Amino acid sequence: MGTGKKLQLGTRKSALALAQSNWVKEEIETHWPEINVDLVKFTTKGDKILDVPLAKVGGKGLFVKEIEDALLRKNADIAVHSLKDVPSDLPEGLEVTIFPSREDPRDALISRAKLRLEELPEGARVGTSSLRRIAQLKNVRPDLEVASLRGNIDTRLRKLDEGQYDAIILAAAGLRRLGLGKRIIQLLEPEVMLPAVGQGALGIEFRSMNTEVRRILAPIHHEETSICVRAERAFLFKLEGGCQVPLGAFARLKGETLELEGMVSNETGTNIIRMKKQGIADQPEGLGIILGEEILAAGGAEILREVYGTN
Repeated sequence: MGTGKKLQLGTRKSALALAQSNWVKEEIETHWPEINVDLVKFTTKGDKILDVPLAKVGGKGLFVKEIEDALLRKNADIAVHSLKDVPSDLPEGLEVTIFPSREDPRDALISRAKLRLEELPEGARVGTSSLRRIAQLKNVRPDLEVASLRGNIDTRLRKLDEGQYDAIILAAAGLRRLGLGKRIIQLLEPEVMLPAVGQGALGIEFRSMNTEVRRILAPIHHEETSICVRAERAFLFKLEGGCQVPLGAFARLKGETLELEGMVSNETGTNIIRMKKQGIADQPEGLGIILGEEILAAGGAEILREVYGTN
């Protein structure tokens, strides 16, 4: 590899996307001092449509399609995504197989009165547009008012501070990556709110044929994260879940044992099917698919028919 080699990194323009992309840029340049990583910024469809819940405008691919097009056209070499935004099926010729070490996967509650979820008064207004969060919130606190909340993290915090909401729920990872961890009032444990598939993890996408890029990225790959998120994404793939379905999954590695918990729910949170399964760490996809099949058989298929039938 010659000196002064350039690598084009495709990213969204949001503060969080730039923070994540700059972190990857610094990691690559630390391992490979002869490489300069340039950020190429894109505006995606998901960034433009801010007044409609994501589930209504097409779900997961909204934040990645423009960047994937750039990868395929060779206008970018790699792309850094929040893994929870990446659909389980990718365009031919691209792969997401490099996963840096995962940040905190949990959801975080931020409230104006510094109250925890169980302390919020009846009828308190909680902002989120995630169907997964809405369903689980309604399940544990059906007395709360859940209101739609879109926009980047700064926008959401501003709306909370202005008094439009009593509390909001965001991914802890995004807040931490932006240096806003002090705003978190309560971390919601997976037992209360199962995270989104891949939440807290980054996925680096690149052209499958580009073996040099694969070699460059190898030092920032984290195997434990990879095992866990591959199980979660296989579960997502089995349930064919997008943003339109309240669905969550979370894997933990305990020695050689991989434990995966998954859930699917109707939109009101009145019918949640949640199961846990253990398997061996070297077959994460198999575990995800088996858990997906068991949840479908236990009534998940019926819930999916109901959800897709009404959308």
